[in-house]
Amino acid sequence: MKDIKILAIESSCDETAASVVKNGREVLSNIISSQIALHTLYGGVVPEIASRKHIEKINQVIEQALREAEVTLDDIDAIGVTYGPGLVGALLVGVAEAKAISYAKNIPLVGVHHIEGHISANYIENKDLEPPFACLVVSGGHTHLVTVKDYGTYEILGRTRDDAAGEAFDKVARAIGLGYPGGPKIDRVAKEGNPDAIAFPRARIAEAEYDFSFSGLKSAVLNYINGCKMKGEEISVPDVAASFQKAVTDVLVEHSMHAVEEFGIKKLAIAGGVASNSALRAAMQEACEKRGVAFYHPSPVLCTDNAAMIGAAAYYEFIRGTRSDLSLNAVPNLKLGER
Repeated sequence: MKDIKILAIESSCDETAASVVKNGREVLSNIISSQIALHTLYGGVVPEIASRKHIEKINQVIEQALREAEVTLDDIDAIGVTYGPGLVGALLVGVAEAKAISYAKNIPLVGVHHIEGHISANYIENKDLEPPFACLVVSGGHTHLVTVKDYGTYEILGRTRDDAAGEAFDKVARAIGLGYPGGPKIDRVAKEGNPDAIAFPRARIAEAEYDFSFSGLKSAVLNYINGCKMKGEEISVPDVAASFQKAVTDVLVEHSMHAVEEFGIKKLAIAGGVASNSALRAAMQEACEKRGVAFYHPSPVLCTDNAAMIGAAAYYEFIRGTRSDLSLNAVPNLKLGER
């Protein structure tokens, strides 16, 4: 059987990334140009700046990905590109680039859903992982609990009603003076704190047991900080970070285990930027071991936005016969399972 090589492009937020992936699971190159230092000045991602940076970097990143994989565009069987969800200006840069290459070289084009990419990151390092399995996707913009019925076929069990988990991490980190990006900073500081020091709430939604809500938790942390300031009490940043992190982790693990038990699921994966959080990984590993469930997670570099995961997702869409034409457009609020 002929090897299928995919050139993948990802530009949904503040990483300009390109990758060459062979047969959906072998990464020949994975180039990521991050804009974190630039956006740190503003305490978060500025969409307009992100879009401009993508335009500056995208050709260089693609050339480097092809060079590192030791291939040319003539060796590429399809181009996979993130077309949603994400920041519309940022997405448009990647989509326009992919369409231009597809048109100029007559290479098939495959539009990829960003969350499907995160889920597919698990296929790269876990060669034995095949559907069906459950996956918890936790990132700056998304918190989804899904069952992966087959490659490219998903059922959403629950999603966040308000803030995504990663968004809550960023906002709390800013409130306790850690700055941006919040996730890795809270993870680091929390190691020195007591996770049981402060009783922050764990939200449960009565009519939708798998849905998440983190805005109340974020408000509780802000109220706690304000209360301490008004009373002149000292705030222990490590204790706040550890207690907040545990509140998030408890809810994520509880919902996931509830799904595993209710649906008799034997395999659970996690994905997205927050999936690199050490406390979440450890708690999920322990909960899965207790129930005899196989636990999968990508390396941290494949948890944050990258193009290798888009290449993995594009491969499975490509062999299923999915093709996008030159009318492909950026869809900032694209729902999982939509095409």
